[in-house]
Amino acid sequence: MAEVVTQEKTGGKQKKKPIKIDMTPMVDLNFLLLMFFMFTSSFSKPNVMDLGLPAKDPNPNPTHVIDYRNQITFIIGENNRIFYHQSNEKDLNEAGLKETDYNGLNVSKIISDAYEKAPKKEIFTIIVKPTDDANYKNFVDMMDNISISKKERYGISDIKPWEKKVYENVIK
Repeated sequence: MAEVVTQEKTGGKQKKKPIKIDMTPMVDLNFLLLMFFMFTSSFSKPNVMDLGLPAKDPNPNPTHVIDYRNQITFIIGENNRIFYHQSNEKDLNEAGLKETDYNGLNVSKIISDAYEKAPKKEIFTIIVKPTDDANYKNFVDMMDNISISKKERYGISDIKPWEKKVYENVIK
């Protein structure tokens, strides 16, 4: 509290009264307010995507290749464009690389159609290949669409040179 020390008048001249201010209550109040706002505020948790990664195989089989009919490949390109194909290196051409948009219904329909045509449905895999010009939002949208389609086998890979060649011919 503020404390004022007064002195009695003695004589003709009045002396200045020294003022001593006690800062303890103000500091206490500041700490109480700080703690109140810290405890009543809600901290936002960062939004993260859960990627289900497989366990590491002690005996990897690098020669194992998934048949192109048991997979579908999405290529995320520039300017919010997305392409897909279900071909191997020999069969992929400009006509086989089809374009769609990020609408969840379109992507889910493409995935379900490819799944229905797959000879071995238990190993059906979705492969996502972002190009260097793709943006992060489109990648997240694609991962959301895969999650909506309820397919658990998917992979993220770099675009192969033979795919990049066809992709560049299509976007010209």
